Formats: sequence, C-alpha cells, structure tokens
Amino acid sequence: MDDGLEDGTVTVDTVIRNGKVVSPSSTVEADVAIGGDVVVAVTAPGVLPEAAAEIDASGCYVLPGAVDSHVHFREPGYEHKEDWETGTAAAACGGTTTVFEMPNTDPPTGSVEALRLKQELAAAQAHVDYGIYGLLDENNIDDLESLIEAGVSGFKCFMGNTFGDLPAPSDGAMLEGFEILARHGYRCTVHAENASIMARRQQRMEAAGRSDALAHLAARPEICAVEAVGRAVAFAEWTGARLHIAHKSSADALYILRDAKARGVDVTVETCPQYLLLDTRDVERLGGVLRVNPPIREPGHGEALWQALHDGVIDMIATDHAPHQPYEKSDSNIWRCDCGFPGVETQMPIMLTQVNAGRLDINQYVRWSAAAPALAWGCYPRKGVIQSGSDADIAIVDMGRGGIIDREAIHSKSKMTPWHGFETTATIVRTMVRGRTVMENGRLVGERGWGRPVPQSMPEPRPRNENKTMDAIVRKPPGF
Repeated sequence: MDDGLEDGTVTVDTVIRNGKVVSPSSTVEADVAIGGDVVVAVTAPGVLPEAAAEIDASGCYVLPGAVDSHVHFREPGYEHKEDWETGTAAAACGGTTTVFEMPNTDPPTGSVEALRLKQELAAAQAHVDYGIYGLLDENNIDDLESLIEAGVSGFKCFMGNTFGDLPAPSDGAMLEGFEILARHGYRCTVHAENASIMARRQQRMEAAGRSDALAHLAARPEICAVEAVGRAVAFAEWTGARLHIAHKSSADALYILRDAKARGVDVTVETCPQYLLLDTRDVERLGGVLRVNPPIREPGHGEALWQALHDGVIDMIATDHAPHQPYEKSDSNIWRCDCGFPGVETQMPIMLTQVNAGRLDINQYVRWSAAAPALAWGCYPRKGVIQSGSDADIAIVDMGRGGIIDREAIHSKSKMTPWHGFETTATIVRTMVRGRTVMENGRLVGERGWGRPVPQSMPEPRPRNENKTMDAIVRKPPGF
C-alpha cells in the first residue's frame, strides 16, 4: 500500500514507538504514524522519521480504542445522574473512544426535535466520538424515517421495562417498525425481556411484602429472555431487519441465537462484564447497588456467556453504563432502587485483567471490544482497528501494572459501582481520539466538544416479505 510517506504527500504529526500493536488476528511490534485525525502508517520499529510529537510505548500494548454499543448518559432530563461531559470523560479515561448512547432520556429520543436537542448537547460536551440511538415505540412509527434522515445511528426498542418507564410497544408496532428499518438497513437494539411476565410477578411479590435484593431477579426469570429473544428474532427474520440483542445475561436463549445465526439472520449480541464475572452471591453482598436490568443471575450463567463469546454466539462486550446517584441505589427496599450503575470507565481494565488471568487473549479482547461493534454499527474500518486510513482512536495499555478501582476516583457523576475495591492487573496509560490525547496516566487532558458523530455505512438493506408489510397492505388498490 502506498501510504504517501516516502514522497511526502502525507503529514506525520505523531509517532507511537516501541509498542505492540494489537488486532483481532495478530500482535506485532510496530510503530504507528498519525497524521491529523488518522493513522497513516503502521511500520516495523525504527522505520518512521521523527515527528513533532513522539510517544514511547515501550513495554505497552497499543490497542484500538473500545467501541461501546450501549451507554446511558442521562442528558437531557436526568443530568444529576450524568451528562455528556462526565459520561464521555469516563469513557476517555477507560480507553473507550466511541460510544452509542441510548434514548431513554427526558424527552426520549423518539422525535426529530428530541434528537436535535441531544445532538446539540453531545456536540458541545463530548470528549469521545459518539452515535445516538433513536427510540422505536408504539407512538413514533411515523417518525422513524425522519429520525434516520436526521442522523440517528440505530434504534432501541424496549421490550421490557427499564429506567424512564418507557412502555413496551405492542407486537404490531414493533413488527411495523422492523419493516421500516429493514428497508433502510438500520440495526435495532432490543432490550429482550417479556414486560407482561415481569410486571405481574413484581406486582404479586410487592403485594406479598417481598422486597429483598433477590426479589428483582425472581421477577425476571430466564423465560422472560427466552420468549422475548425468540420474538425479536422471528420479527427480524421475517422482515429482514438487522437486530442487536442488548446485555445478554443468561445461558437461556443462547440456543435461539445460535440457530438464528446459522440460518443467516443478521443478529448481533452483546454481554457485559457484570454478567461474565458477578452472580447472585454478589447481589446478596451488595444489595441495591447491583439492581440492574436484566438482573445478575445465579452461578453458572457467566461460564455459559464466556463460552458463547468464544463460540461466536455473542459478538461483543458492552457496558450498559447506567449511572445513578448513591442515594438512588441505597434503599433497603429493592423496588425503590434505580436500576443500573456506571461501567464505561472500568470495562477495559477489568477485561484486560481477565486476559492476564487466561480467560481470553488480547486479540479476542480487541475483537470483542472494538472490531465487532464497529462492524455491527457500520463504522469499520474507520473505527475498531489500527491501520492506515483508520481514525487514530488508540488505547495504550500496560498489561503489567494494575491498581484498585476506587468509586471516588471514577469520572462519572455516579460513585456507586459494584467494582469498588476490584483489583486490576492492567492499566490504560493513554487514550487518543482521532489523534489527540484525551487521557494520560489517569488524568483527563482532552477538551469537551472534541467528540464528533460517527460516520456510518451499513451494508445494503435486505428486506423480506415486502408485499406483506403494513405499508404494502394499506396502499394496495381496492379489489386486490
């Protein structure tokens, strides 16, 4: 490849030297040249000339920044929990360089007006690059195409209740929404739990006076996911819509996803560190801190999720970064504790600690944390890889130096994390977003507003059963 270095047509502003550059398939000792926003060359050590800025990565690994497909930054409407500045600061300090932010804010991102408001907030504050999800619900089906035109990155459908109390759409609305998204090739993330089962069980338990920490789990048994995942896959397969299953928490329903992928259904799946590493023993220890949707489950589920990652049934790691203030998580009555906790700053050191423990290798980590989500959301190879022409989104990590996670030190407004006291064996020493250092040695050094919307290019749409869509049947001429 002609990278322009020899004839001087490419400017090199920064060189990262002496590190080990990691991709999903290889780890090589190499130097990285950056010009402006992008990587202009990855070469053998010592080949590149001196640049204006020199970074010595001796003894470190040079990773593509993580791409987190699932974060909640709470703004607008719940800024006391988090805002775009603090949420993206946490991302930068955790080696995450691209985030996709969820629509359950106030107002929810279900209209063009609400999207414009969020776009303005993000543009003014973000430290890292971002995409913004639109909402798919009962009442905004006619707004989906306008949201696409206005720049959403994808859509989120809450099949089960979560923070913000957005009602689950009817099956009819969900199917019609999938028909529209299938025509445009957009991916829809679903929170796949059965709302009716959960609401009934919680109501009965509350009436019986049960409010202990494990009651939340009892209200959301695995069948909730089995049914909802199956329904979402059926709708996606029928319409040709691209589907993403958020925060897979249990062994159950993995068989549905495995079979769907074998049939060629375009479905991607994420899980989170909390589901891989925590279980109900931690819930009993931490109480409301660990109330999250879907719930942390019994021992054994984590091992099945690890295996599903290794088998390719689960494609990626996300965080479901969902911050709340400590007082919102501390009630002895589990039903009065908000669901979720911050995770975007802790994901990389926690998962790299698992690399050191032998549960995955560093190439798999890069695939699951960066390349796979970038592919799923149409921003690969701009994101998710270090190669000529890609954005210079980079995390330099020291795999031999760890520390103790301290809730008071994280950059999220939320200081209530189940990872408080967790001992890591790896540290992010520098984060770069499009060639600019935004975090160095634990200190945020980037400027708010540096982050930009992520350009996306999804594959060609592949809609199915177009003659039976809502649009087709209401437009058929009389007599047909």
